[in-house]
Amino acid sequence: MRTESSNTQYTMQEVMVAVAARQIRDGEMVFVGMRLPLLAFAVAKRMHAPRAVGLFECGLMRDEPAPELLYTMSDPPNIAGAIWSTRMINLMGMLQQRAVQLGMIGGAEVDGFGNVNTSYIGSRQRPTVKLPGSGGAADIASLAGRFLIIMQHERRRFKERVDYITSPGFGEGGDWRRRVGLPGGGPAAIITTLGTLSFDPETKEAILASHHPGVTPDEVCRQTGWPLRISPAVHETTPPTEEELAIIRHYDPKGFWTRP
Repeated sequence: MRTESSNTQYTMQEVMVAVAARQIRDGEMVFVGMRLPLLAFAVAKRMHAPRAVGLFECGLMRDEPAPELLYTMSDPPNIAGAIWSTRMINLMGMLQQRAVQLGMIGGAEVDGFGNVNTSYIGSRQRPTVKLPGSGGAADIASLAGRFLIIMQHERRRFKERVDYITSPGFGEGGDWRRRVGLPGGGPAAIITTLGTLSFDPETKEAILASHHPGVTPDEVCRQTGWPLRISPAVHETTPPTEEELAIIRHYDPKGFWTRP
């Protein structure tokens, strides 16, 4: 889907990259995931977070984005110029040390408390679909200071309860994370192709914080498999600026990640 505003066209994927990039704060250690997060890290570094450091699950640490498009985090351009190229366990150990402020993950399913499924569709004993599993996402969700969930917004994916919790969000809500001993702060936002969901600070229930340009709150609710609460301050997502779009398109010139 392409949207036009002020004579500038952009895709919803480019909106998602811009929204995710704005969540990265200067000086943070960021566990960068696959696909759109690769671009979000580059935008944040060029726009407002020059001292942010990117961590990649394959064992890489970078203080500069890779100079060209990455198809995977292990691509040679991401290895060349890395400030640390090490074993995976050393990078994952930084989560255990509470040194990572932000992580970014995706998923096949998510529920109203930010629990993510990347393991099974259907029952664990007789799944209809077997998914790739956690990778490092469960560690990020459990131990990072906060994390972002970035995914396609479809009713079949946004379920009242996920079939399997691969990466824990706020569990059953409220103080669930504290009760089960998870030290990380939990999901900060779900960034989707339709809008951005934040979380109620008390109940930990997802609420619609913004809807993307050209999308109404009703459309977001129709594509959500639970009665989605709408924030009293709900607003239209600020679209990508010309500068943000220029950076996104510099790193993804053919739209491999950002064209539907």
